[in-house]
Formats: sequence, C-alpha cells, structure tokens
Amino acid sequence: MKDRKTKVLFLCTGNSARSQMAEAYLRHHGGDRFDPYSAGLRPTDIHPHTRRVMAEAGVSLDGQRAKALKEYLGRESFGYLITVCAHAEANCPRTFLGISRRLHWNLEDPVAFEGDEAAALARFREIRDEIEARVLGWIGDQAIAADLASAELIKTDTTQIIGQKA
Repeated sequence: MKDRKTKVLFLCTGNSARSQMAEAYLRHHGGDRFDPYSAGLRPTDIHPHTRRVMAEAGVSLDGQRAKALKEYLGRESFGYLITVCAHAEANCPRTFLGISRRLHWNLEDPVAFEGDEAAALARFREIRDEIEARVLGWIGDQAIAADLASAELIKTDTTQIIGQKA
C-alpha cells in the first residue's frame, strides 16, 4: 500500500512572502512525503522580492499563486496548519474542520521592512533562510516521530509474537 502524503497548509496574512517561501521549501526538501499549500487571510500578489530571493536559493515558485484561506475552508483536509505570523495565528478560525494539528512559527514580515532596495533584499534573504531552517527542522522532527511510531509498532508486533509462542 502506498503511503499518503501529509498535507500541510502554511498560513499568513498576505500570502505574498513567508507562507509562499515555506510552501516552496517544503516542496523542495520534503520529497514525496508532503503535499504543501499556502494561503492568506487577505491575499495579495506574491512579492517580487520573494520570487527573487527564492530563485537565488535555487528554489522555484513556479505554479504558486497567492490564495485566500477560504479556498480551502471546508474543501480540503490537512495534517498540519502552520501559521507563520502573529496576525494569522490570532485571526485564523480556531475551529477549522479538516485540520489535524496546528503549529505557529512567528516570523517577521519582510514585506513590512522599510529601507532601500539592498536592505529590503537583505531582510528577505534573512527571513528566507530562517524559514528554510524551520522547514528542515520540522521535516527532521517528522522523520523522528515516524521512526518512533514505526519502532513502537515493531515492538508491539514482537511482543505479540513472543506472547503467542509462550
């Protein structure tokens, strides 16, 4: 039987930077284990700096677009909802049918940064790198949890087999 991918929804306010980066990084690093999505409470277009800094990192945003949370409400089920900003965490419905687990990563909004072009790009790169580290850490945590669950199943099976032989 083929394992099902875990669906993960990254949510922020505008779906223009942080959640888009997280979706792309999970797709890039998660292999065939995850099915990443992103959305915003009040979506805007993907910020040009988001596309630029992700391209610099060798990660494509092809096929991604800004989406509203309402596109998924009542239509999709997710293993995880990960909010990536305080506003989304505070304003996302607490009762969201189809969400198994909810996490929060409080990430600064690079779009809100005020400064010249070079400083703004530097801020986007910092947030991009922080998001990649969070995604990689989360993937590692999922692998450890899966290994522990598998080990527990093996232990249970072994105990049952030993008990049957006794």
